[in-house]
Amino acid sequence: MDLVIEGNMFIGGELKQTSIGIEDGKIVTIGKIIRGGEERVEFKDKLILPGFIDPHVHFRDPGLTKKEDFRSGTASALFGGVTCVLDMPNTIPPVTDVRTIREKNATIRSKAYVDYGLFSALTKNSDVTALAKESVGFKLFMGSTTGDILMNDDVLINNIIRKAAVTGKVISVHAEDNNLIARTAERNNHDHLKNRPIDAELNAIRRLGAYKGAKVNICHITSAGSATLAEQYGFTTEVTAHHLLFNDSKEGAQYKVNPPLRDENTREMLFSTFRNGKIPMFGSDHAPHTESEKTADYEAAPSGISGIETTMPIMVNLAKKGMISLGTLVSMASETPGRTFGLGKGRIEKGYDADLVIFDLKNVKKIKADGLHGKNRTSVYEGYEAIFPEMVMVRGNIQITDGEMCGDTIGVNVNG
Repeated sequence: MDLVIEGNMFIGGELKQTSIGIEDGKIVTIGKIIRGGEERVEFKDKLILPGFIDPHVHFRDPGLTKKEDFRSGTASALFGGVTCVLDMPNTIPPVTDVRTIREKNATIRSKAYVDYGLFSALTKNSDVTALAKESVGFKLFMGSTTGDILMNDDVLINNIIRKAAVTGKVISVHAEDNNLIARTAERNNHDHLKNRPIDAELNAIRRLGAYKGAKVNICHITSAGSATLAEQYGFTTEVTAHHLLFNDSKEGAQYKVNPPLRDENTREMLFSTFRNGKIPMFGSDHAPHTESEKTADYEAAPSGISGIETTMPIMVNLAKKGMISLGTLVSMASETPGRTFGLGKGRIEKGYDADLVIFDLKNVKKIKADGLHGKNRTSVYEGYEAIFPEMVMVRGNIQITDGEMCGDTIGVNVNG
């Protein structure tokens, strides 16, 4: 064995003081006492969790790398305890065919500090059989976004979802019915909410109900009603930190995002649903822009909030405070995304990748935007309490130790 780790680990739904043996990047044995190992590391009472998996990031590579690229994005992921990211296809050019996804992979594969998967966008001309071999999943945009990849026609959606379902890949959906989105002038987040009402989200999910049984994942849900409706259809869901923590009274375009921040009552009900373990996954929807773009006139400013480095440290602190259970945290951040996307990650279990994050729960810090590692050094979470990982391992390789980067760009595509 290459390495033996000893400490307080979350295994099988509970914390256990135990040991794991790692060889060739995989967990090969688990036991109270493990003999041998070329190297041994003991963490005593520190918390060892499976590496977090973010199923929804926009790293802007290629085409918009002044906002973020895979090097800066995956460095930020590491410092947030995220050991695998799944990147969305609405880049420039959008990932809609085998050629563009291969070119994107060639561009980013030498930049990644963590493992990654790439989504491809579903369009009316998608060759889903060919794309499935290259993609971690498919993305369906029912609301307008970057690139000509809007799919909001029921006939086209029916045709493409039925084809995609046969591949067994997850279909992640931006569920806002474009027919219900208004385009009136906006001066603030309340106006943005009026233009993109909750009915747009709910109606999009209802329209997808015809595909009950397909592997549909509803991205960035914003209401308890959306969570309940999606669950009735057998869909998985993601929730972001910004929809959990903020409402539409926030001032400034730095909080402008699609779908929008909702009113306080809707936010509170969403948070209650989250606390009760009724939402399967976190997804940061990390969507960085330059500071000048986000401080422009509200209507001209692009939508999107950065969160890859801060989401999970905030959630770890909430778990420490007892606001969510440790089991809910690990399920949403590691186990469910790993299982949903078939990654062989997200659990401290034999045969799984040795992706681990180690925390000292006494080390609570306030987030400082200028100390983050993405290209966008502003954050809506400035001043929030968080617990950042002390050590991060990707497939048994130590990438962060004592809170400092020590690793290299060893990330690989989970699709091979």
